[in-house]
Amino acid sequence: MRSTDVTTEVSASLIATLPGHYYTDPDVFLQEQERLFEALWCCAVRAADLDRPGAYRTVQVGRESVLITRARDGGLRAFLNVCRHRGARLCADEAGQVRRSLQCPYHAWTYDLDGRLIAAPNLTRMPDVDRTAYGLVEVALREWLGYAWVCLADSPPSFEDTVIGEARERLGDPASIERYRTQDLALGHRVRYEVRANWKLIVENFMECYHCATIHPELTDVLPEFADGFAAQYYVGHGAAFGDDVSGFTVDGSPGFGRLPDVSEDQDRRYYAITVKPAVFVNLVPDHVILHRMFPLAVDRTVVECDWLYAPDVVAAGADLSKSVELFHRVNEQDFAACERTQPAMGSRAYRQGGVLVPTEHHIGAFHDWLIQRLAS
Repeated sequence: MRSTDVTTEVSASLIATLPGHYYTDPDVFLQEQERLFEALWCCAVRAADLDRPGAYRTVQVGRESVLITRARDGGLRAFLNVCRHRGARLCADEAGQVRRSLQCPYHAWTYDLDGRLIAAPNLTRMPDVDRTAYGLVEVALREWLGYAWVCLADSPPSFEDTVIGEARERLGDPASIERYRTQDLALGHRVRYEVRANWKLIVENFMECYHCATIHPELTDVLPEFADGFAAQYYVGHGAAFGDDVSGFTVDGSPGFGRLPDVSEDQDRRYYAITVKPAVFVNLVPDHVILHRMFPLAVDRTVVECDWLYAPDVVAAGADLSKSVELFHRVNEQDFAACERTQPAMGSRAYRQGGVLVPTEHHIGAFHDWLIQRLAS
């Protein structure tokens, strides 16, 4: 009987990809949750969304629900969203506002915004209970680019090396990303996408532009070099140049809103893309920043939250952002449709040994190497 396995000898010009089961196997996804999303820094929420004490948001990080609050001292705190009494989920909603404390809806154990246990039925009859020890389990939190990043690891890796360092390494200049002053920008628009595809397919798609001439006509009109298949991340420090007849990073190339104050002359009329592993994309253009946060919920289901950020006076003035937003919204929809088209084939015998990468996709091969090393650690 002829074997149904499909094998291909990779030519010298091509690079082998991961085998298909990396995108379909629940056991691989479990390892990724443990060794990536529960071990590394993940971008959770925009800090300005928690605009007053008592504001909270919940996000899924790996297998854990994480609760992030604005404490009374104005700082942000992150905790596992689990009551210490009997394990009930403390906050069921994705976002909310409380006055002074967080109360479990099951048995009314109550915690202050710093996580300390402050009240419970009959607690005064149990004077030996340490209210700090039985407080909420804290999660490491850092703020950068105006976002709260969290890490579930007992000993988190260096934020400077693994997050800030990765972004700076991509741009080649430590000061480049700081010139956009993302932490001072205002949220102009947000879209939440539910993508029926493995999170790695989304990362791989974002990292390359071999597909751009095929599915991104609006993007290649603005960034003509993308039509040649060379992505912005093709080499360190590169920013894709706007076309000569393009005035702004908009769906029709019409003017945007003027260069952000600290963006340098060299960065003007250029688009820079950064992947912060495991699952954050930062897109830098002269007048705004677009940031994607990914939350893998299952081996074939990923939520992507995309923010468009502008100078505060642009948003406050009620400027028409539609042409600016529409460009990358179309790119997102085109990309996610391609990922959803690819996901079913990951289980095909035709992809059992994987596929191939062309030379301009070499950095995806580096991403695969990083992933395999992390899973083996």
